[in-house]
Amino acid sequence: METISCKVKGMNCTSCALTVSRYLENKGMQDVQVSFATEELSFALPAGADSEEVLKGINDLGYQVVRPDEQAPASAFFNSLLFKFYCCLVFTAPLLLHMWVQWPWLHNPWVQLALSTPVFCMGMWHFGRSAWRSLANGMANMDVLITLGAMAAYGYSLTGTLQQLGPDYMFYETAAAIITLVFLGNLLEEKSVKQTTTAITALAKMQVTTARLISDDHGHEHIREVNNQDLRPGDRVLVNSGDKIPMDGTIYWGGGTVNESMITGESMPVARREKDKVIGGTILEDGSLKMFVTATGKDTVLSYIIELVKQAQGSKPPMQRLADRISAIFVPAVLGIALVTFLGWWLIGSIPAGQAIMRSIAVLVIACPCAMGLATPAAVMVGLGRAARNGILIKGAQTLEAFRNIRYVVFDKTGTLTTGKLQLKDYRYFNMTEDAFRKTVYSLEKYSSHPIARSITAQWKGSGELPLQQVREYKGRGMQAQDAAGNQWQLGSYLMAQEVTTDDSHNIYLLRNGELAGWIDFTDELRPDAASAVQTLQRAGIEPVLLSGDTERKCRELAQKVGIQQVYAAHSPEQKLQRIDALMQQAPVAMVGDGINDAPALAKATIGVSLSDATHVAMQSANVVLLNNSLAALPLALGLGKHTYLTIKQNLFWAFIYNVVAIPVAALGFLNPIVGAGIMAVSDVVLAVNSVRLRYKRVM
Repeated sequence: METISCKVKGMNCTSCALTVSRYLENKGMQDVQVSFATEELSFALPAGADSEEVLKGINDLGYQVVRPDEQAPASAFFNSLLFKFYCCLVFTAPLLLHMWVQWPWLHNPWVQLALSTPVFCMGMWHFGRSAWRSLANGMANMDVLITLGAMAAYGYSLTGTLQQLGPDYMFYETAAAIITLVFLGNLLEEKSVKQTTTAITALAKMQVTTARLISDDHGHEHIREVNNQDLRPGDRVLVNSGDKIPMDGTIYWGGGTVNESMITGESMPVARREKDKVIGGTILEDGSLKMFVTATGKDTVLSYIIELVKQAQGSKPPMQRLADRISAIFVPAVLGIALVTFLGWWLIGSIPAGQAIMRSIAVLVIACPCAMGLATPAAVMVGLGRAARNGILIKGAQTLEAFRNIRYVVFDKTGTLTTGKLQLKDYRYFNMTEDAFRKTVYSLEKYSSHPIARSITAQWKGSGELPLQQVREYKGRGMQAQDAAGNQWQLGSYLMAQEVTTDDSHNIYLLRNGELAGWIDFTDELRPDAASAVQTLQRAGIEPVLLSGDTERKCRELAQKVGIQQVYAAHSPEQKLQRIDALMQQAPVAMVGDGINDAPALAKATIGVSLSDATHVAMQSANVVLLNNSLAALPLALGLGKHTYLTIKQNLFWAFIYNVVAIPVAALGFLNPIVGAGIMAVSDVVLAVNSVRLRYKRVM
């Protein structure tokens, strides 16, 4: 199933995004994600569907589709909300002034008609066209309410003016004020919601820079400045102090300290030297280096982060489904209430038609479906944005909502609570030479991605190789292979050697034809932030658990250092999976791991958390990736998840209670339409401001 991604210009509020979303869903599109704030759209195109026809339908709704390979045309100022608001304000201000000053000319109906007509035409051009298109496509949006309210007030006043029915038919200021205040509301909403996407905007800006491309000119290096978007893998680039690293790459000369805070959230610069990898968009604060470009465009780390955050911001948590169902019937319901209000007051309440119309207009303009549509995305955008700024990648809004109930955090040992940067401590070999021992161990471990295997291959790289065949890795146990002489080799944990020895104190055992041929011991440092992260979780009422394939003795020693009481040792990947399942029967579980052995458990847990230097499989299996490779970010991730969910609940409560209270108040005649339009104009801003608080509040 093909995924279509593009931008949609012309969405002025969340009601527009809902209109586009419902249109695509009615057309049979799947996984529809529309963001008013970022103007991003993506959906899965079913087999046999015509993407051109679907996108043309969005254009017919009054929006402008901009494909990824197209350049969005610059929007003229006279088409902006700011211009439309100011134009309307110039004519509306004198109309409102007549309510406080007794200048005769301001009370002249023909003067009021002249002042209100430009505003009415501007409103119909903007809201009226949108309303008509939405009705033509069978999806009444909020602009239908605004259009009907303004048309009722203007039309009633125009009838009174033409028939000279007197001041009781003068409601020009109401029509003009409704349009002007809604323009103001849309403008405020646009600016407020944009504040919720500052993190993604800052990341996107990091992608644009220049580069010093190195080329050979008759044996001499020639350096010229180019746009970093013109770079290709394999190009050589010079980076000096203060420069932004243009693309992902590997240093082949020089080095320095690199500020990676916008990527990892780590405030302290990190040292980078020859053979180290560097990330595009980060800043070389000190030093000078030359690098090979290894990834460009969508393949870079920065692009991956931006795409992941965009996808997560566009996804909808379960809480939003109720709001979407209500929004789908909201406008027709309000139209019905407004009609009942008019007929009830005019026929049963026996009040003049003008007053009855004003009360029905108040119902139309006070109602705000946008608030329900904005409640969740505004909070999700800020929560995910703050997480990204702190080096936390969260895959999907559903993950944010799942954080609220986490009661257990299960840690792997090697590479998670410890650094995984193992140092060789001691080794012994039996009935073979040291060279043969090292060569055999290296040859077996080079086929594994386990942290112990990576450490061995890095330290014994020059030991030579033993030709092997039928190499297999048994997750949680170790490696097995056969050499040219027919010897069966096994290298792994005590689980693989327990039938030939009772000594479980070593890290790695080597077996030849079922007999012990040697062992290796490593030292592994505890992560400096492990104990503090565990204590923070305990203070928050979350139970930390150690789940490892290592021996009972080593797991208990480590658990005592960090303060973990619940320990499960010597577990195979299958047993880890069973243990996670058993814990999930009691309460939701977050699993933190880094190895390929942890991938099943990460996928099984309520939330899987992977560190940034984890294996590719582990990162793909996880719901959360800690880019700064630090456990200190874990409590922040959990706290952001909980508080984002809390903010969504607060926003939805405000959105529902606002409409539940405001509509009856307007229907009962206690609300002037102008006041109603003003309240509606700022209702969405309240939600945006409440969401922006997530950027600063303490969450753990």
